[in-house]
Amino acid sequence: MAAVAVALLLAPSLPAWALSLAEAKAKGWVGERADGYLGLVDPNAPAAAKALVQEVNAKRRKAYEAIAEKNGVPVEAVAAIAGEKAIAKTPSGQYVMGPDGKWRRKE
Repeated sequence: MAAVAVALLLAPSLPAWALSLAEAKAKGWVGERADGYLGLVDPNAPAAAKALVQEVNAKRRKAYEAIAEKNGVPVEAVAAIAGEKAIAKTPSGQYVMGPDGKWRRKE
């Protein structure tokens, strides 16, 4: 019951047009890349999907930079580790970018 109350309180703060990452992935518009960032799988995806990729990637970059600075390692190393983990967690049927730079559905 408390979860429903919290959801109702937060709902008005979310734009009606907001696209969730889970939805964009499920529709095959975006996928995980080995470099730790999202990529646009479908160039004809709606503008909301393109904006979501940019927004999520900016947040990821900021987080990777903080972790890299704290640990004294290159940001690319942090991003690559995050990419490996994100691809490993990607459910079957969603897109991941292979080492060849091509999108494929994860089995």
